[in-house]
Amino acid sequence: MSRDMTSTVNTQSAMGWQSEKVLGWLVKCWVGIILTGQWIFALYILVQFTLPMLTGQLSESRYAYMITGYINGETLNNALLLLHVIPVMLISLSGTFQLFPGIRKHYPRFHRINGRVYLSFGLLGAIGGLYLTWVTGSRLSDLGALGVTLNGLLIPVAVYVAWKAAWQRRFTQHKRFAIHAFILINGVWTFRLLLMGWFMLNQGALGNSANLDGPADIILSFSSYLLPMVIAELIFKARQSKAASARLIAIISVLFAIIITLFGTVAATMMMWGPRIIGY
Repeated sequence: MSRDMTSTVNTQSAMGWQSEKVLGWLVKCWVGIILTGQWIFALYILVQFTLPMLTGQLSESRYAYMITGYINGETLNNALLLLHVIPVMLISLSGTFQLFPGIRKHYPRFHRINGRVYLSFGLLGAIGGLYLTWVTGSRLSDLGALGVTLNGLLIPVAVYVAWKAAWQRRFTQHKRFAIHAFILINGVWTFRLLLMGWFMLNQGALGNSANLDGPADIILSFSSYLLPMVIAELIFKARQSKAASARLIAIISVLFAIIITLFGTVAATMMMWGPRIIGY
C-alpha cells in the first residue's frame, strides 16, 4: 500500500472515530434531556395524584375534574383508571434507571429485576389504557384516540420481543426492542411534550381541537412514538454500519430529536407540570 493510500485510510478511520464519538455524545445528551423530563413528570404525578390520594386530600369531584374518564360513583372503572395513572410515577423512575450503562454493567441483577418491573408495568398500562379508551369510553373522540390505540397495541409486541430476547440471551436484540418498548411506553408522555411545544411555537392552537382530533393533534399523536422509534433505528444502523453517511444521518436525526425534546420539555414544564408542582 502506498504512503498516500495509507494516509487516506488513516484519515478516514480518524473521521469515522470522531463521528462515532460525536454520535455517542449526542445520544447521551438526548437521554439526559429525556431523563430530566421524566423526573419532572414523575414529580408532577407524585404531588398531584399520589400524595393527595394517600393522604385522602383528593376528593371525588377533584378526581373528575383532573382525570378524563373519571365518573363519580363508578367504583370499578375509576379504580382501573387510577391504577393506570398512579403507577406512571413508578414507571417514569424505573425506566430512567434502565438507561444508565453503568447500572447495567455494575448492577446486572438490579437491571434485570428493574427491567421486569418496568416492562410488566408498561404492559399492564397498555392493556389498561386500551380497556379504558374503548370499553369505559375514557377518550375525547374516536379519531383522536387512534394514535394512542396503535401505541397501546405496539407495546405488548415490543415487550414480548425484548423479554424473549433477554431470556434467550440475545442481548443485542434485547437492547434494541427494550429501547423501542421504552419509547412506546412513554408515548403519551412524549405526546404531551410535542403538543405543548406546538402550542408554544405557534403561541396557541394551530390545527388542534378540544377533542384532540385536529390534523395537528393526529400527526403529533402518531409522531410521539413513531418518530423516536425511527431515530432509534437510525442510531442502531449507524453503529452497525461503516458508512460515514449512515453516521451523518444519525447525527442530524439525534440533533433534531434533542431540539424537539428540549423545547417540548421546557414547554410542558412551563405550561403543565411546573405550575401545578409549585402550586401544590
